Amino acid sequence: MAKISKKRKEALSKYDKNTVYSLTEAIQVVKEMTTTKFDASFDIDIRLGVDPRKANQMVRGVVTLPHGTGKTVKVLVLCTPDKEEEAKAAGADYYGLDEYIDKIKSGWTDIDVIITMPSVMPKIGALGKILGPRGLMPNPKSGTVTMDIGKAVQEVKAGKIDFKVDKYGIIHASVAKVNFENSKIFENTRELVQTIIKLKPTAAKGTYIRSMYVSSTMSPGVQVEPKSVTI
Repeated sequence: MAKISKKRKEALSKYDKNTVYSLTEAIQVVKEMTTTKFDASFDIDIRLGVDPRKANQMVRGVVTLPHGTGKTVKVLVLCTPDKEEEAKAAGADYYGLDEYIDKIKSGWTDIDVIITMPSVMPKIGALGKILGPRGLMPNPKSGTVTMDIGKAVQEVKAGKIDFKVDKYGIIHASVAKVNFENSKIFENTRELVQTIIKLKPTAAKGTYIRSMYVSSTMSPGVQVEPKSVTI
């Protein structure tokens, strides 16, 4: 049996793992148990009553968090020369085309989001094996394949995130930093949950949100009553 560290024991002592907390209470519990020296993220895991193996029960979308994620997002725009100035003005960290495609082929993936244009997608298709597993492949559904490069960059920088249910029916997302004010964490979390509710597939039967847990980087999960998020 694995030995529980002193910090883990201390964190576990701050809450009852068998209790289902309101979101307001859970936020405070997570803050109290977070002792990392770095700027920890506030994460949420939502188990849905869907079967993601069926196309008509896939849940995927984007949401712009009202207070951002607190994370500095590095954006690469793969575009033609006429769009480079637009990308630069909007705050893109990197912009260009062939030189960055070659860098990615050589193993460079030190970026968080890639935005591109429809006309460039054929070139990017060859990068699927590199970008796909890292969640970096541009997709029209997440707004990262568009002609409005400037708007897309600004939205990502402002706190736009995309989410997708995994093969187990769970959505994982980071919605804030633990050092955010409690009210801002609450509002960001509520925005995500309400967006997920709006995306409920018509084919999904029974309870849609089965369970919900919040945590910080490396902390235990705290169970949340879903109804407390949407009130």
